[in-house]
Amino acid sequence: MDTEPKEVVGPLDGKFEFKKNKDGTLNKQEVICTLCKKEFSFHRSTSSLKYHINAKHAFVGSSSSGARPGGLVQTTLTEGRALSKSISENLTQKIAKWIAKDCRPINIVEDKGLAEVLQVASRDAFYKPPSRGTVMTKIHDLYKTEKKKKEEDLAVADYVALTGDHWTSVSNNNYLGVTAHHITKTWELKSFALTTMKTEERHFAEACAEQFLTVARKWEIEGKVTTIGTDSARNMIAAARLLTFEHMPCIAHILQRSITVSLSDSGFVHALSKSRKIVGHFKHSPANTAELQAQQAALGQKQEPLVQDVPTRWNSTVDMVKRLNRNQAAIKATLDQQQHKLIMLTPPEWDKVQRLETLLEPCRYVTEILGGEAYVSCSVVLPALCHLRRVMEVSDEDPAYVVRFKTAFKEDLASRQEKTNNAWLKLATALDPRFKDLKTLPKSEREEVWTTLGGMLHEQSPRRSPQTSEDGPPKKKMSLLLQMCSDSDSDEEVQPGRDIHRYRAEPCISMEDCPLQWWSAHSGAHDKLALLARKYLATPASTVPCERLFSVAGHIVQKKRSALLSENVNQLVCLSNWLKEE
Repeated sequence: MDTEPKEVVGPLDGKFEFKKNKDGTLNKQEVICTLCKKEFSFHRSTSSLKYHINAKHAFVGSSSSGARPGGLVQTTLTEGRALSKSISENLTQKIAKWIAKDCRPINIVEDKGLAEVLQVASRDAFYKPPSRGTVMTKIHDLYKTEKKKKEEDLAVADYVALTGDHWTSVSNNNYLGVTAHHITKTWELKSFALTTMKTEERHFAEACAEQFLTVARKWEIEGKVTTIGTDSARNMIAAARLLTFEHMPCIAHILQRSITVSLSDSGFVHALSKSRKIVGHFKHSPANTAELQAQQAALGQKQEPLVQDVPTRWNSTVDMVKRLNRNQAAIKATLDQQQHKLIMLTPPEWDKVQRLETLLEPCRYVTEILGGEAYVSCSVVLPALCHLRRVMEVSDEDPAYVVRFKTAFKEDLASRQEKTNNAWLKLATALDPRFKDLKTLPKSEREEVWTTLGGMLHEQSPRRSPQTSEDGPPKKKMSLLLQMCSDSDSDEEVQPGRDIHRYRAEPCISMEDCPLQWWSAHSGAHDKLALLARKYLATPASTVPCERLFSVAGHIVQKKRSALLSENVNQLVCLSNWLKEE
């Protein structure tokens, strides 16, 4: 067997070799492609050979430069053409946008794997990703561009609602997150972040109020802010009193707090304590979890882990009891095969857990509805709370511990609802064409809401200025004219009542319909009420938008990135929020 190395055509990195004659000598006028074995004529020019490589084998990786016999270094063939300046600039811009949008670390551009992927995708073997400094420069420019768009949106908005809350990072730095919400001229609900601002002061009421004012002034919306939504912490409530804006306490916080208080004084305490220990038995041991999954598979159930409830995590208790009830047979079968010190739930306690799931499921549903920011939620608060009150009505079939829970829940929720901004919620409900019949309110309170709306329309009506020019009628004639009209209501006084009457005469729409689409189609017929609808329906029912903002911030400010500058944290969090809207 001939082991003599074949001579390679130099500038093409071993992809071609000279053809051998029958006598074993090399024919230096014909070459063979080592990749597809195709033969070519060779007359010292490699142009046709390069064209063949680019056309037929563009994605075949070129070997690294290696030493040839005699110490000569073999050159490599570039896979495709180098990227143009415009394409390279666009690629850099997309990389920066990807990092900001998906919360990627900046140093990802230094990964060799990313460089190899981009080289294959761009067909440029020499392409290098942009440096960290270049990416940060692009992110700063992108932040300025996107912020300008948000400023333009707020400049044309009539009314803006805010939500705000504080968050502490892993590096023990405190940030204030603020989001804005408004309805556009085309009846679209816009929600986006304004800032994730680092704060140094203690969270006293005066400091919190000044921080909110600083954000409003920075975005030039101080005169447009209608409400500010916060949790029910005492400092936030006190801060809201210092501001000229209406305060909207987070209804989701209130609801979850009522659940916690009611559970602490009910007959579910011991059953929940045992349930937490059972869940912990499986959560803290991979071996126990594997055995549970084997039992789930044997019973034909979905293999799913158990869920532990957390006091600060909404709906985690109902999630825990739902998983327990669904996997009750698998849990019993697994524990029967193990040696453990757990105290199992008795049949009456399993019954309690099932009843608790039934009680908490409506609360979960309401919490999720009120936590939305892509649709109108403020007008849903009173109907949702009315639904919960009906669900929590005591029946003759309820055992004593269920009666105790329902009674405690209704009393606690009622006391907390009194401290909310009920006046704002009532007006928002009336301006929502789904609930404008106000059946969620007592009959004695319904007319008062329409009277309040009528007064607002009257204030909006333009006032006629008295004529002072010499061409006006004499004073005696003017006095006589006023006396003639004094026995009947003026058009200005009657018009608001007519507007309210026409709106109330409109049929209510379905629960599945969008109130903003209704207003888009009927704003011409109810132009004055439409302005109020933009004002009241834009307010969110909870501070969940801020909570989502902090979830994004938690992905950005991690242990390995705890030294990020506060300015960069703000820009990255806001950009992630803004770009995902697109």
